[in-house]
Amino acid sequence: MTATIEAHGLRKRYGETVALDGLDLVAERGQVVAVLGPNGAGKTTFIRAVATLLRLDAGTLRVAGHDVAKEAAAVRRAIGLAGQFAAVEPAMTGRENLEMVASLFGQSRRAAKRSATAVLERLGLTADADRLARTYSGGMRRRLDLGASLVGAPRLLLLDEPTTGLDPRSRIELWDAIRALVDAGTDVLLTTQYLDEADHLASQVVIVDHGRAVATGTPNELKRRIGGNVVELHVSDVRDVAAAAELLGRLDHGAAQVDAATRRVSVRVDAGGDGLLEAVRAVQDARIEIEDIALRRPDLDEVFLALTGEAA
Repeated sequence: MTATIEAHGLRKRYGETVALDGLDLVAERGQVVAVLGPNGAGKTTFIRAVATLLRLDAGTLRVAGHDVAKEAAAVRRAIGLAGQFAAVEPAMTGRENLEMVASLFGQSRRAAKRSATAVLERLGLTADADRLARTYSGGMRRRLDLGASLVGAPRLLLLDEPTTGLDPRSRIELWDAIRALVDAGTDVLLTTQYLDEADHLASQVVIVDHGRAVATGTPNELKRRIGGNVVELHVSDVRDVAAAAELLGRLDHGAAQVDAATRRVSVRVDAGGDGLLEAVRAVQDARIEIEDIALRRPDLDEVFLALTGEAA
């Protein structure tokens, strides 16, 4: 079975800035592939290359079996693209928006109506199809924007930070819609600034840094790769956060991670329960009052930090 994306040795330079520096990436069929990385790592450049929006300096890139450099028109027929912000016409209804996009794909009026109806049903927007898009909530507008990318029945959907600015409920609704698309046969390439989003949606995660793929695997594989556990505590008084971070930092070679807003402090420790016992003794000896303390597996935030040296 042909992979959805096959990228080998991709290079792209903008003046003195190297955006892609030999990037390799293979995305198999039937997956959500999440591309993560610090700002400037090359994520957006890669998405633009897959979307045929830029010319690479070197390397080979095939999308849905087509060479991007030689068969750009065929690639464009195989993909749909949804950017960071909903690109819908607020003065038109949801149905009219989708029918207009379908007609731009060259569909007849009858075919455009069928495509719009099918997409509205798939995304749970049928009941609101004939309301003006300006009356939609943020989450509904994002789903409608997603629908505009689907009326052409793409094999691959490119999502660039699709839940930016959405409230938690709308994010979950969009996640459900994306899962339904994959179940129906659409492959997804996703960039996101929310690592929990990649954890929930992605079958494969690719972490990119300085234009290269530095790690690839399922979320669980990447978590196991960095090893150890994480001790996390929640202090009662925000004035104790700094002291707790210093104490936990002594349990490991690296500094503790601090979220002052939630009064949480965490640190990676060796596998096993000894780290938790040491942490409990340390905060008790320092008379720091805590609300809770736990030992857990690393999450993708810790993986990201360990592999790139930067917080997500």
